[in-house]
Amino acid sequence: MTTHPIRFRESDCDLAEFAKLVDRTTDLADYPHAADVQQNVLVYDAASLRSAVTRDREAVEAELVRALTDGPGVAVFKGAFDDLGVVDRVSAVFDAVIADEKAAGTTKGDHFAKAGANDRVWNALEKLAVRDPEAFVDYYANDVLALVATAWLGPGYQVTSQVNLVRPGGRAQDPHRDYHLGFLSNPVAARYPAHVHLLSPVLTLQGAVAHSDMPVESGPTLYLPYSHQYPQGYLAWRLPEFREHFAQHHVQLPLAKGDAGFFNPALFHGAGSNVSADVQRSANLLQVSSAFGRAMETVDRVKVAKAVYPALLSRKGSGASEEFLTNAVTSAADGYPFPTNLDLDPNVGGLTPLSQTELLHRALAEGWDAQKTSAELDAYAARRRTDAV
Repeated sequence: MTTHPIRFRESDCDLAEFAKLVDRTTDLADYPHAADVQQNVLVYDAASLRSAVTRDREAVEAELVRALTDGPGVAVFKGAFDDLGVVDRVSAVFDAVIADEKAAGTTKGDHFAKAGANDRVWNALEKLAVRDPEAFVDYYANDVLALVATAWLGPGYQVTSQVNLVRPGGRAQDPHRDYHLGFLSNPVAARYPAHVHLLSPVLTLQGAVAHSDMPVESGPTLYLPYSHQYPQGYLAWRLPEFREHFAQHHVQLPLAKGDAGFFNPALFHGAGSNVSADVQRSANLLQVSSAFGRAMETVDRVKVAKAVYPALLSRKGSGASEEFLTNAVTSAADGYPFPTNLDLDPNVGGLTPLSQTELLHRALAEGWDAQKTSAELDAYAARRRTDAV
């Protein structure tokens, strides 16, 4: 029986153990529906996969889950979008959004690269739906996307999308793990129990659809197969020795327009540098979330926070401990900054925006009155609403 400590620490991260774990070979014979293995990455032919689904969908889904868990953690689907006209229609919408947002002077941040290195479209899913509903329907009716998302998350999954367009000269991202725990600083991530580190990867599925041909020199995503299986990985990916190992051992596959790649969000990965002379690498990045990632009841946290703030301020004035106040604030407000509108609510001092609980703690620390706190909570709520065009 495998046991883990109650919490992982940076000191638990062992590069030799990690290197041994990722030093593996993907055997095509273990994945009967795959067409090829390239650089340890499973490659599926979408047309063949569609045929296999008609015969035994459950067997195909089981294989995809194995690929993302016991396997290399990443799979490429050649020809996932067989109608490139649909891809081009959607690309035209994305190009128009980028042009409009640039004209408006909007600067986009990037969680794992310098702002301005790429052209980004946050909440591209909603913006596409509003601008071209028919293109949206034709694009997101894609059966390969649905197959992988359903296999990993079950029915009722939630899709979000962010466009990343990297021009020649665009720099690589830092290697990283992804949402959820991958967005938290190491001190914060270390506060979560070990079982939450193991849970986080099964709450989301990461993917990308190629909206342009992506030769290697254009910088398609770098992967380190099998790295998702390292339990302490959410603390390890920031450590210099692990980044160096990634730099020496990552793999990188070219993609054609219409191909798609999906991977376990715990896989060490990062977009590559575009060293081409003239290729504008364009991808629609998909983050698909479990239907279960939310509470049972709808609670107006702004209303609750406004209502209890005077009592919190009073208790602080009476000498209440930080622990007392923290416990009350945690129950009243939202301690997680997502989901939000990343156009208006960018990350602050890390990879996440300000959370509602952080706002309340700041209010208490600085002694804001109820009126100022109420106004700040309203502004916080307004930043999280969308107005996609």
